[in-house]
Amino acid sequence: MARILLTLLAVVFALLAILFQIYLSPLLKTLGIFRTVETFGLDAAKCKKIPELQACEKLVLHQPSGIIYLACSTPESRLAWTPAMSQLNAQGRSTGDYIATFDPVTLKIKHLRLENYTSDQPLSVHGMDVVVSTFNPKELFVYVVNHRAPSNGQDARNVGADSVIEVFKTTVSGDRLTHIKTVRDSVILTPNDVAGDADGKGFFFTNDHGSKIAHARLLRNAFSATTSVGYCHLDRGCKIVASGLHANNGIAKTNTNDTVYVASNLGGKISVFERQVDNSLVLLDVVYVGQVLDNLSLDNEGNLWAAAFPKAQDIVEHLTKNPHHLSPVAGFRISTNIGLGSFYGEKYNVEKVFEDNGTIVSGSTSIVYDSERNLLFAHGVAAQELVMCRI
Repeated sequence: MARILLTLLAVVFALLAILFQIYLSPLLKTLGIFRTVETFGLDAAKCKKIPELQACEKLVLHQPSGIIYLACSTPESRLAWTPAMSQLNAQGRSTGDYIATFDPVTLKIKHLRLENYTSDQPLSVHGMDVVVSTFNPKELFVYVVNHRAPSNGQDARNVGADSVIEVFKTTVSGDRLTHIKTVRDSVILTPNDVAGDADGKGFFFTNDHGSKIAHARLLRNAFSATTSVGYCHLDRGCKIVASGLHANNGIAKTNTNDTVYVASNLGGKISVFERQVDNSLVLLDVVYVGQVLDNLSLDNEGNLWAAAFPKAQDIVEHLTKNPHHLSPVAGFRISTNIGLGSFYGEKYNVEKVFEDNGTIVSGSTSIVYDSERNLLFAHGVAAQELVMCRI
């Protein structure tokens, strides 16, 4: 009998060890539970903080002008209303969310005025994309994730947010956002980020959870592949174009529109997809970064940038309890490998350009790099200021 028990215990421990190696160990490494934060790559003397712009979850660079577009709120309201973090107190949400522009030369800030936006609810902004029109280089299409409160007085904690994608148009250096359409569809379940087409008609978006509300949503996201990517066209509706993905977050696509990148936050990896004629996505590669990832952006040289969090516990504290809590940030640049490693199957170079303990940049969910002007910009969903650094 004792021998049988010992054998059973040995089998159980062996299975637990296998599960730890396959599932728990990689997750703990990505979360940075035992990671020591490095501090390099940013010089405080070459950085400027702009506290007039707060809680800007997404940044987008208009490369020709150097102007930055931002989707902003207030740090305090983000604690109450951030559906991606299951913070669903609709009464605490901001009524003054806005899209702004920042000119790094003049330091001028514009809050873009909404036109033809007739909703009875204010904007509750999250992810965003700004795309130059194929028809007029001075015209821009702006795609915005809008986490509306549920209608008919329903409690968001019971039914989740009534999330939609808003499509606007504006002009370069303009001060108005003209509303084109609100896109609401059952496929747009838990939208996090959006990547728009240059015709103002279509867009990809990420669903960051498999359900609007559920017990243990975070645990489910950590260990199962329940998230997806959708595509909507204003005339043809919406559909899921990639499913069974792990913990989706940011999305970006190349100017040629044929490559789409999707970040997995808890997976610490980036999936590389090829866009098909019917707008479905075919997985080409997976690039492992090894830290919790948020938004993605492409610079003018075709390099992909990823905002990352070396210490997951700090970003959780920053986003859910105290926006003043310092949350370390890292910036990764992913480029095509043209060196010797490419002959051995290393298709991508993953370079950590900087890592900061939170004193220069803190809680940055979005990083963009202006390769023409050597300027890096960082901001976050609950961050206290926009940070601009020369690197």
